Amino acid sequence: MKSGPAVFLDRDGVINRAIVRDGKPYPPDRVEDLEVLQGVADALTRLKAAGFALIVITNQPDVARRRQTAEVVNAMHARLAAALPIDEFRVCWHDDEDACDCRKPKPGLITRPPVYDLRRSVVVGDRWRDVEAGRRAGCRAAILVDYGYDEGPPVTPDARVRSLAEAADWILSTMVNA
Repeated sequence: MKSGPAVFLDRDGVINRAIVRDGKPYPPDRVEDLEVLQGVADALTRLKAAGFALIVITNQPDVARRRQTAEVVNAMHARLAAALPIDEFRVCWHDDEDACDCRKPKPGLITRPPVYDLRRSVVVGDRWRDVEAGRRAGCRAAILVDYGYDEGPPVTPDARVRSLAEAADWILSTMVNA
């Protein structure tokens, strides 16, 4: 187990702009379409300076559905890693029918080694699956970046925010030195 806490971050809608169609979010199709959201770099820098590992956890079922390739997803991650202080990318390549333990809302992306101090860690996501994965993993908090998507069961996060910058403010004021 790693001794320190982590912030587990969903990718699409938290770090980069999700493509919203019919009230539901989708990942960008091409590396050229990947747009880092405003305030993300500063928020991640502040969280990193406070001692949090920054771990991206993302479901990418379009690879299993053959609508996307792992090479394009990995190229997106390389671009994000070059621009942002992200420590690790953890990807679920499966679809629901695969019954894996890593597809959010299951906690496998959070609990796979190396395992961080989950009692001091937080999940930040823009979908109910992210909040639920954090709960199932035993994270101290789960924060929802609330875009009002038309999907999923209702969730009760520890905080509802409008951006990763607001989530970082909440984490730093609530969890640091707590």
